[in-house]
Amino acid sequence: MRFGAFACSSSNLSNSTGIVGSCPGKPRPNQSRIRDLPRGRRRRRSSSGSLQTARRISKRCSRPRRSRSGTTSPAGVGSLRRVSSARSAGASSEEASRITSFTSSPRTTRPMRSTTATLGSGRSSRRRSGSSRTRRSSGSARQSLNVEVESDDTPGASMIVSRPTLYRDAALADPSGPSLRKEVSVLVDAGHVVWIRSSSDEGALPPDVHVIDAGGSTIVPGMVDAHSHVTLPGGSHWIDRGADPPEELLEVAEHNGDLLGRAGVRWARDVGSPLAVDPRDGQKRALALRVRERWRLDPNRPRIRVAGTWISHSGVITGGLLIEADDGPALLKAASTQLDDGADFLKLYLDGPKKEEAPWSTEDVQAVVELAHGRGAKVTAHSGFLVGARVGIDAGVDSLEHGFELDSDAVAMMARQGTFLVSTLAIFRSWASFAQTTTLPRFVSDEGKERIARRRERAIESVRLAYRAGVGVATGTDFGGGSLRANHLAWEVESLVEAGLKPWEALASATVRGGDLLNEPEAGRIVEGGPADFFLVHGDPLTDPTALWRVWRVAWLPG
Repeated sequence: MRFGAFACSSSNLSNSTGIVGSCPGKPRPNQSRIRDLPRGRRRRRSSSGSLQTARRISKRCSRPRRSRSGTTSPAGVGSLRRVSSARSAGASSEEASRITSFTSSPRTTRPMRSTTATLGSGRSSRRRSGSSRTRRSSGSARQSLNVEVESDDTPGASMIVSRPTLYRDAALADPSGPSLRKEVSVLVDAGHVVWIRSSSDEGALPPDVHVIDAGGSTIVPGMVDAHSHVTLPGGSHWIDRGADPPEELLEVAEHNGDLLGRAGVRWARDVGSPLAVDPRDGQKRALALRVRERWRLDPNRPRIRVAGTWISHSGVITGGLLIEADDGPALLKAASTQLDDGADFLKLYLDGPKKEEAPWSTEDVQAVVELAHGRGAKVTAHSGFLVGARVGIDAGVDSLEHGFELDSDAVAMMARQGTFLVSTLAIFRSWASFAQTTTLPRFVSDEGKERIARRRERAIESVRLAYRAGVGVATGTDFGGGSLRANHLAWEVESLVEAGLKPWEALASATVRGGDLLNEPEAGRIVEGGPADFFLVHGDPLTDPTALWRVWRVAWLPG
């Protein structure tokens, strides 16, 4: 049976002893012990590093394995661990299947020297056998690993994987409805959910399981910040900070990655970053593209999708933060360049120099949509004013960001076309707070306060209209590019409740709806066999969004 954002078989809610994705019967006792891999040819040095070693070894280590029950499985639970971890980190199916070689059946080899390596890093640090290093794996949890791979004169490889972990007697927040499931236990192994069961009927457990007493806490799916700017710090001077040196902005990104993780945010959708010179070839590209590559195989960092940089008409925002395009051909060229640079999707700025005019025609934007869709990418549009929103909707963009001025006709068409709205209401709360903490006139003056209040009321009404019309509402903080910080997504969930969504619906906007927007079926969900992307809070976020501020533990982070 399925429970909205959660999926588990009915047998696992009863007295089941099977493990999802594994061969039947009890887990093998040595599944989390050292794996000795066979001798083979010398490893060829290349930029692909130890991942190439994993690929080569897999050709000799993917033989079937027989469980104690007599059933043959290609690689058992160990295979599930490594394949799912690799896929979650962005590896291809072929790479993921090859990485399972590290969890193949035990073999005997002669003693050897070892090279301790970080999988996929392209570099290794030689050490004698017995030494170890904590590395960032390609899965969803940090693991202490002693990886022995073949060097020029040393064949063989081995790995120690982490113990399974049981979260016992928690409540579980399913954002498809208003009620918690209580007395739930969740078994996690190698960063993936093995099963979800009643705490009174857990069945057989692995002998080396680490049990966490989660009583009194609530398990929540890892959230999706669907509107973020990972290279920018936010705050009252957020616009000025975009001109900071790239090295400083990359440091900001690492700090933001820490904040996101500790706040329970597993996915970040970066909708614009400043251009910076790429040291590899001297070309200017969106800085977030470099962050995406840094974080791709780091389990402690959010999984991100990147829009490149903003594409805007000239005269909108100063400081060189945007790619400027003043007509249709220039717009199409800028969009093509962003896709060539590796952007996952495109971001158009549909507010023009004059708020009563859209910067481009519907036909110009439609040409960009057709280009992107033809290359497997989506298009989103910044929409602060109604005139730009109408152009974007008519042109077929996939989502509107902010949507501060929508009317009933606009939301009706969005609902018909399946156009998402990405809400960012909490920025108005943030701006209001600056009246007490800054001396900036746009926040502290009477005129500034009135302007913020007017825009806030119109934005809340726009979200309310979209929600009632059946538009899919995802949500984000606009941290960095706006005034919020990276760990403020709970503030946005509170703001959606103020706009009329029920608390569990607001949580769905920050979880499953974000996953739908990204076309990532595992994002914002907890499913057996899927990544253990969840965190634990004190309180019930299905009825009280402030519970999201009280994060106790994050499953994908160490500790």
